[in-house]
Amino acid sequence: MSDSKYITLVSSEGFEFVVLREAALVSPTIKGMLRSQFSEAQTGRCTFPEISAVVLEKVVEYFHYWYRNRDKEDVPDMDIPVELCLELLMAADYFNLDAKPAMRDAV
Repeated sequence: MSDSKYITLVSSEGFEFVVLREAALVSPTIKGMLRSQFSEAQTGRCTFPEISAVVLEKVVEYFHYWYRNRDKEDVPDMDIPVELCLELLMAADYFNLDAKPAMRDAV
C-alpha cells in the first residue's frame, strides 16, 4: 500500500477522506507518518481522533488547492469560513503547515 497514489485520512467521527498522496505530503506531519515504521506507512491510512470531519474536510481541500496551484504565481485566496478559523489554525499547526515556505518545498 505504501506506493499507492492515494491515502485515506480519517476524522474523529470516522469520516474518511481519500487524498492524492502527493498533495497530502505538503504536511510534514503526514509525510513523517507515511515514511516511518508506523502502521500508517503500511496501510496508507492516517487517523486523527482530535480533528473533526468539518475541519479535516477543509484541510483536505487545502491540500488539493495547494497541489493545483503549487507552480503558479498569483494564486487567489482560499475561502475560509469565519466560524472555522480557530480550529483551522490549530489544525494547520498540528499538520505543520507554515505559510508559503511549506507550499514551495513540500514535494
